[in-house]
Amino acid sequence: MTGSTEKKKRLAVIFGGASSEHEVSLMSATSILENLDREKYEIFMVGITKQGKWLLYTGPVSGLTAGDWEKPEHTVPAFLSPDPTVHGLVVMKEAGAETLRLDCVFPALHGKNGEDGTMQGLLQLSGIPYVGCNTLSSAVCMDKAVTHTLLSAANIEQAHYLWFYADRFDAAPDTIKSKIEARLNFPVFVKPANAGSSVGVSKVERREDLDAAIRKAAAEDSKVVVEEGIAGQEVECAVLGNREAQASPVGEIGASAVFYDYEDKYINGTSQLFIPARLEEDVAEKIRQTAVRAYRWLGCSGLARVDFFVTEGDHRVILNEINTLPGFTSISMYPKLWMETGLSYGGLLDRLIELALQKKEAHS
Repeated sequence: MTGSTEKKKRLAVIFGGASSEHEVSLMSATSILENLDREKYEIFMVGITKQGKWLLYTGPVSGLTAGDWEKPEHTVPAFLSPDPTVHGLVVMKEAGAETLRLDCVFPALHGKNGEDGTMQGLLQLSGIPYVGCNTLSSAVCMDKAVTHTLLSAANIEQAHYLWFYADRFDAAPDTIKSKIEARLNFPVFVKPANAGSSVGVSKVERREDLDAAIRKAAAEDSKVVVEEGIAGQEVECAVLGNREAQASPVGEIGASAVFYDYEDKYINGTSQLFIPARLEEDVAEKIRQTAVRAYRWLGCSGLARVDFFVTEGDHRVILNEINTLPGFTSISMYPKLWMETGLSYGGLLDRLIELALQKKEAHS
């Protein structure tokens, strides 16, 4: 492909978002923007503030994490049009609205209003090819209660769990705590059904601490999931592809915190990562097969990171969760796992954009 502007794909990278994972998105988008091939793509940076305001950003990539991207001198209001005849952005310039046609969108968004199907629904309406899972699979994988239910139907082993609406806890806290005690063994993990990066998650060792943990989770979402703690290795597998999906080597996390939490993932960077994971080959292969099976079962496309536990002693493979837009920061497991196979970070981004274009062609 030549370097002429006419031949370049016009790509928008969307970042930020009205989400508890806003800052993580800025880090992921920075890494993505630094690794995209400017000879192949004409890149437009679109930021969404925590209040939900859309801005076309024209400053340096370093301005994302520095916070400069919201400053008026670097931005113009713009938004993605749901009208497929626009096929791009509406840019609100002083002289009036202009349209900016796009070939593809990379939504580098995490959590609510980003990878939960809301953005994917807008992209579907816009008619623009986009990186990642479709509306339904994004919504399904974001909601841990729904994911658990569907994976149970596929007989994919998971931790024992239960879920409830937060208002039911307000109405009958003792009933719900008694159910947790009766059905699950401590320690348990209390999680919001819809949140990512371990936001709102607590490890609870005894009944007395359930109240605070449930209220913390309920602050993030109206549904709460409680899962039995699993003693074992925490491992992850990256899946890439549409219907013909492939699994990466398995990676292992040696968490430095009580569990692999938000600070461990994005701030401290002190967790040890082992690539490949310290596993017997047959166990690693089972993880890879299960990751692809779950990916297909839930209708995923483009990419997802599938997280597992491998139990101590009997080495059972237990699926923990599926992330449809995993972290893309410099220390994130998803790109690291593919880089282990010889695929560069930039090559991985090219592949994801190719898959987005292929998916659109297959459904047009």
